[in-house]
Amino acid sequence: MPFIPHTQDDIAAMLDTIGVARIDDIFDEIPARIRAEGLKHTPEGLSEMAVTRLMRERAAQDEGLTCFLGAGAYEHHVPAAVWEIATRGEFYTAYTPYQAEASQGTLQVIYEYQSMMAHLTGMDVSNASVYDGGSGLSEAVLMAVRTHRKSKSRKVLVLGALNPRWKRACEAIVGNQDVGLVEVPFDAATGVTALVELQKFAGQDFAGIVIAQPNFFGRLEDVDAITDFAHAQGWLVVGAVNPTSLAILKAPGQWGEKGADIVIGDGQPLGIPLSSGGPYFGFLCCKMDIVRNMPGRIIGRTVDLEGRPGFVLTLQAREQHIRRAKATSNICTNQGLAMTAATIYMSLMGPNGLEEVATLSHANTKKTLDALCRVPGVTRVFDGPFFHEAVIRLPKDATAVLAKLADAGILGGYALGRDFPALKDCVLLCATETRTDGDIEKYRAALAAALA
Repeated sequence: MPFIPHTQDDIAAMLDTIGVARIDDIFDEIPARIRAEGLKHTPEGLSEMAVTRLMRERAAQDEGLTCFLGAGAYEHHVPAAVWEIATRGEFYTAYTPYQAEASQGTLQVIYEYQSMMAHLTGMDVSNASVYDGGSGLSEAVLMAVRTHRKSKSRKVLVLGALNPRWKRACEAIVGNQDVGLVEVPFDAATGVTALVELQKFAGQDFAGIVIAQPNFFGRLEDVDAITDFAHAQGWLVVGAVNPTSLAILKAPGQWGEKGADIVIGDGQPLGIPLSSGGPYFGFLCCKMDIVRNMPGRIIGRTVDLEGRPGFVLTLQAREQHIRRAKATSNICTNQGLAMTAATIYMSLMGPNGLEEVATLSHANTKKTLDALCRVPGVTRVFDGPFFHEAVIRLPKDATAVLAKLADAGILGGYALGRDFPALKDCVLLCATETRTDGDIEKYRAALAAALA
């Protein structure tokens, strides 16, 4: 929709009305040490026509590219019906459904979403989404600290092969609340965290541990052993998962003897197109005995005075609804439209469809890995089971090779050196059900040419 900014006259009239000289005076109660120093890298504003043209040019940059890039955002086929339904006016313009008698459709969609996510993750309850995977991780860490009242350290262990962007987002949020993340290194040969590394922390005070499954390299951690070890130490277990993988992998609620306590992830693979970076939505599920510490809100099913079924907002542990000191989160909005699209996607696909997507994605990644490793100098980095991402090592600088592949119309993967210096010549690649044998051969030939 159009955005009409305030004019200088509007701003001056507002300031005069409230009795301050400048906008900064409104925020004088915020300590200077935590205030931003302005948007130094933001250019001057453009006209509406110039912005529209610029965005069209940027969108065109993604056209025609064959994508083997994953790293937390995945190109899956989205059935046409998903967004035809999601963009109907009933869903497209609906906001927070506070007025239950006028919002039954929206409330039911959220209820169905929660039911599907709880079933997919093997957990008791799901909230109505958070912003993305990174914010979901942050909320889960804070939730673990709140829940584990016996822990005094305000620290959470994190396995080393966690999505680095999620980790940075989490550090930015929880670090300002005196919560620390302690990393457990992964094994350089296998790409997973060995239990022996974790045992070094035995007996120490941690509120919980975060396990990514599959991890950032696509590898599968020994979640059963790690979960049981963590629970033996009295730590809560947070599972960070790819929802597509849960169609063929064990649900976090079944990890070890007791299952994970909290599960988070990004719902982007469930019917949300890449769209040059978003928007996406995060999901957060947990066991029933800790639901009071879950952030966001939950939709419940009930009956009215005449016995007819209906849907209502139930647990709402946000500062908008309860005393600020009792709030679990100050995030007041969920990604409702994306969550609606995911609900429609899961309904259309069903268990068999989701399983087929996951199976084809794994098969295509294996084909891609085998094809690329036939190129002289290209080797696979980590052996062992994986989902639909894998790591290859190149005989040349990974960033330069990926740039050549992009010129050839191929998004060849993610250069790992920016986050893992020891893997500076390595690329994380991904293949989903959308990739064909022709796409894989095109990638192999382009990589051979780039390395020649």
